[in-house]
Amino acid sequence: MAEKTISAIVEGGKATAGPPIGPALGPLGINAGAVVAEINKQTAAFAGTKVPVKIIVDTKTKTFRIEVGSPPVSELLKKEAKIEKGSGTAGKEVKGDISLETAVKIAKSIRGKNLSKSLKDTVKEVLGSCLSMGITVGGKNPKEVIKEVNEGKHDSLFK
Repeated sequence: MAEKTISAIVEGGKATAGPPIGPALGPLGINAGAVVAEINKQTAAFAGTKVPVKIIVDTKTKTFRIEVGSPPVSELLKKEAKIEKGSGTAGKEVKGDISLETAVKIAKSIRGKNLSKSLKDTVKEVLGSCLSMGITVGGKNPKEVIKEVNEGKHDSLFK
């Protein structure tokens, strides 16, 4: 079984047969329309968010399967904070704000896809992304919130 993998990042539910998907599938003799339809079906829940996808094609049988990855934390944060992009000058410019509960929700959605040992550590990773993107957490600098998490002030959220 000779397999070829094509990786792409698409907007949830809005993949097209244009680049990068169509041109990569053309030489393999795969119906790009069918692939795009399946990608859009599987990524519909991520509407408005960029999602990594892998298209694994069996070049002998001309069949394919789609593997949808989890969106990058930055994409999830942009969606929750309702911003188009993060700050180019993190620490100086605030682009948006999320609640700590939202950071916990994002952390739960990426659990198992990162290297953190606990939900608390994953939340701190999300808070670190907030810091670099210029997103405050409950109106506070994410560094302050990380300090509070380390002190155990929000432990009730990590159960």
